[in-house]
Amino acid sequence: MTAETLRCAHVRRVWRPEFPVDVTATWGVLRRGAGDPAWRVAGGALWRGMATPLGPVTLRTITRPGEGVVLGEAWGPGAGWTLDRLPEMLGEADEGAATFEPGHPLVAESRRRHPGWRVPRTGLVLESLVPAVVEQKVTGQEAFSGWRRIVRRFGEPAPGPGGALGVRVPPSAETLRQIPSWEWLRAGVSPQRSDTVVRVAALADRLEELPALDHAAARRRLVSIPGVGVWTAAETAHRALGDPDAVSFGDYHVAANIGWALTGHPVGDEALVELLRPWAGQRYRVQRYLELAGAMRPRRGPRMAPRGHLPVG
Repeated sequence: MTAETLRCAHVRRVWRPEFPVDVTATWGVLRRGAGDPAWRVAGGALWRGMATPLGPVTLRTITRPGEGVVLGEAWGPGAGWTLDRLPEMLGEADEGAATFEPGHPLVAESRRRHPGWRVPRTGLVLESLVPAVVEQKVTGQEAFSGWRRIVRRFGEPAPGPGGALGVRVPPSAETLRQIPSWEWLRAGVSPQRSDTVVRVAALADRLEELPALDHAAARRRLVSIPGVGVWTAAETAHRALGDPDAVSFGDYHVAANIGWALTGHPVGDEALVELLRPWAGQRYRVQRYLELAGAMRPRRGPRMAPRGHLPVG
């Protein structure tokens, strides 16, 4: 099979899940801001540009609840690989979804309102890890804009009709390793974070082995990489590995928001550990249900201003 044939590969799949599926809720955490170049909603479908182990892919997904089906259509070298894993990506492997005990009225109400949400398991570690590194210790605005610039500058047009819609595939590990330091600065990504991205990209092959490990072992391997801490590992684990316990400890807002939602006042990470103890093994599920419910503490004062990383003068 020629390279051009692989590039133009086109595969369809009709999946009949045994549970409700809410693609937007389940995959919402995969979107990196409103302007994510790898994400597009058009024609009643969700389009995504993805870098898979077999190459770039355009994935088009449509749900038809009345028929009980999810329609997947993919173009590119990794089209078959992607559709084979579509059920897992949409939560089929989330064994705790049916047996989870909410234990709090707000969590229970969110669960009732979002029956189609499950913990995703994309299997694409680099896809989640690299943007998480870019988002470390900066405002959401700064994080999303930095990654958006990198994808637009160094990604590639998505295969098939995705490219015509303006969907882009994030840069591969090889491309990430070759991005010059000044391009990272131009995108607003500090040297510490860009160095970590390059380090992570050099380990891409080993990182894609993580879905075969148990969740605790996978998180340990992630945090063993210099520059990857508990927060970054969790942000990766609950997207790529389907880890229902991977709480975003260390986040500027998560602890305060969960504390406010469950107790009426914000808490820090140490208190959050104790607060979530009754849900051990399912703690991220609580975090996400509260996010879906919009349970955020009232904001006071101005938002943090974006910081610049370009040299002055």
